[in-house]
Amino acid sequence: MPATAPDSTPAGEPADAPASRPPTIGVLALQGDVREHLRMLTEAGARAVAVRRPAELEAVDGLVVPGGESTTMWKLAETFDMLEPLRMRIKAGMPAYGSCAGMIMLADRIEDGIAGQQTIGGIDMVVRRNAFGRQVDSFEADLDFAGEAVHAVFIRAPWVESVGPDVDVLGMAQPGDRIVAVRQGPLLATSFHPELTGDTRVHRYFVDMVREL
Repeated sequence: MPATAPDSTPAGEPADAPASRPPTIGVLALQGDVREHLRMLTEAGARAVAVRRPAELEAVDGLVVPGGESTTMWKLAETFDMLEPLRMRIKAGMPAYGSCAGMIMLADRIEDGIAGQQTIGGIDMVVRRNAFGRQVDSFEADLDFAGEAVHAVFIRAPWVESVGPDVDVLGMAQPGDRIVAVRQGPLLATSFHPELTGDTRVHRYFVDMVREL
């Protein structure tokens, strides 16, 4: 009788347990809407953790770069020696989602940034910082995101001026049919703040991306 391969599945754990485990998704916790994203990711079925150090970054399956202030986020990422590790993981294919300031951080090129402002990069797009106006110009709007109607909150929001050939446009907003949601492979970005609405669909979309990739 041929030898039977040993069962490596721990006792009491189903054989398909690794596939059924929720993905571990980090939220870059240097500045911005960290708690809100952690809550929404948990509701969307992920194991959500705060990420502040390179070792914590290495332990996650995907990452959210939250809304906040992009120049402050960039400077803190440099201070905490996170900028290059973030770039390396993005380049290696880690799924990431950036909202508002996070969209700016995932852009390869930005307009109206401060002198010397750097980004993590990864999405072949040009993003205009604070394009929709100042804090007093914040607004809410209903729009289509990847085929679903969502209510979006825009706070000092950027918009996308242009995208490369490998970028899919997932959402546009008035005035002017501005691009406000994009995806390029494992990278997702929105101008708006889904973490502030209580609607988990954008986060579920990203969690599904992480599971699939």
